[in-house]
Amino acid sequence: MVEHIEDFYAVIPAGGVGSRLWPLSRADAPKFLHDLTGSGHSLLRDTWNRLEPLTGPDRIAVVTGRAHRAAVEAQLPGIPDKNVILESEPRDSAAAIGLAAAILHRRHPDVVIGSFAADHVIRGSRVFEFAVRDAVEVAREGYICTIGIQPTEPAVGFGYIKRGGELIVDGARDASLVERFVEKPDLETAKTYVADRSYLWNAGMFISRADVLLAEIEANNPALHAGLIELAEAWDDRDRRGPAVDRIWPTLEKIAIDYVVAEPAAEKGRLAVVPGHFDWDDVGDFASLAKLNSGGRTDLAILGKNARVLSDRASGIVVSQTSRVISIIGVKDIVVVDTDDALLVTTAEHAQRVKSVVDALKVTGRGDVL
Repeated sequence: MVEHIEDFYAVIPAGGVGSRLWPLSRADAPKFLHDLTGSGHSLLRDTWNRLEPLTGPDRIAVVTGRAHRAAVEAQLPGIPDKNVILESEPRDSAAAIGLAAAILHRRHPDVVIGSFAADHVIRGSRVFEFAVRDAVEVAREGYICTIGIQPTEPAVGFGYIKRGGELIVDGARDASLVERFVEKPDLETAKTYVADRSYLWNAGMFISRADVLLAEIEANNPALHAGLIELAEAWDDRDRRGPAVDRIWPTLEKIAIDYVVAEPAAEKGRLAVVPGHFDWDDVGDFASLAKLNSGGRTDLAILGKNARVLSDRASGIVVSQTSRVISIIGVKDIVVVDTDDALLVTTAEHAQRVKSVVDALKVTGRGDVL
């Protein structure tokens, strides 16, 4: 049995459409509701299962859209109703995580919270648990802490974190101050980062005392902080919550937590990082999904309960949600996604461009397939 961290509360932001995974991921069925690894569970459920040993079932909150409430509760039948925090519309991660922090701070003033995306894949649960425990120890000392992933290749699809000086904290085996954040680099720059060993992938995991996180939001975006506090004050009163959300939530600035909290905290020397030595992927496109499911092989990965795929000297990935027979012959690194109302065919090299198809469908008024 893993011992729960008594003052720790996990927050799972479950939002976003995952437009680079269209037509599999849709507005009404975003990628966190899909099984993309063959585990038998959705990414959301896998995230819950990874966090529950650290928190217990009563200290995980999910922030999601109103439209996804039924699906989230169906996949997480043990989640208490009070821990489902509903957004009336997407306002990005600063509002989502900040609202959870404000609500939990009112309920538990000394709480340490950790934010973990609902749609990432992590393998190596024990190593993940060690990293989270280290990060909680650092957060108790008043730092905002992130978990950076030790790079295994010069990836250009991730942001990077530059580690600075060592941070000595009792109970944390390996912690450093963050020197700076780096946006997604080109390939040659990424190669220098991997060789340097002081750069980590930015996995978007943040662990902090709720009061420290809220103070950072207040310092950098007072209007956002004021709105979150007003919402939190009304949240546990059912009669006040709905009107407050309808009035305040649409007015909150749409901005990522990296810009409101992480980067300003790094400039002040208040952002720390602990390395995560576990396998991690944000499954950002079909190329990463193919790699994730190939197991290092060079043949064709196939996803779908009833997939009927014939292949000969082909590699890449086929995702099938239909009973249609799909034949792939002599094609390398192909991506085929077959759904009832849309078919995508591309290659791993061009997988990032799927988002442009989604943008085009929006412009042409074909929202029925989004």
